[in-house]
Amino acid sequence: MSAHLVVLSGPSGVGKSSVIREALKELPNTWLSVSATTRAPRPGEVHGENYFYVSQEEFTDMIANDELLEWAEFAGNRYGTPRKAVEDSLRVGKSVLLEIEIAGAKQVKAKVLEAILVFLEPPTWEELVSRLEGRGTDSPERRAARLALAQEEMAAASFFDKVLINDQVDGVVASLIE
Repeated sequence: MSAHLVVLSGPSGVGKSSVIREALKELPNTWLSVSATTRAPRPGEVHGENYFYVSQEEFTDMIANDELLEWAEFAGNRYGTPRKAVEDSLRVGKSVLLEIEIAGAKQVKAKVLEAILVFLEPPTWEELVSRLEGRGTDSPERRAARLALAQEEMAAASFFDKVLINDQVDGVVASLIE
């Protein structure tokens, strides 16, 4: 079986992390890429596990040296996928899963034509709003910004190779594995 580069995108709060966590249990030969970011670690996050935390200058150097497969800026911070780790995993036959934003997914597809882009969408808009409000981690302003971005992101679903509706995690995981 050959290795695949699979990109999972979707609006904030749609359940990407939950789907990935369950999918990785079923896919032992798949590696979840760790992104680099300029944002500060949150309590409990670990460098190299949750993200590679880098300075603005280091990130700028990574862009200049073409060390990122994709990158984007959100809420004043930059996020990107280190290219070498992805290429190394694929080279040894290990599939790679990226959980990134739509802009990043488009960059990946432009560089890696065989990448499989999967868009995860909520069962309904109301469900997405409820999930974001239920988190309780965002200020009202931040939540409003996330919802505005989510509307834009939902409009981009047609760009993706596959669209999955996250109405039941088990079903979505089975479709993603397929």
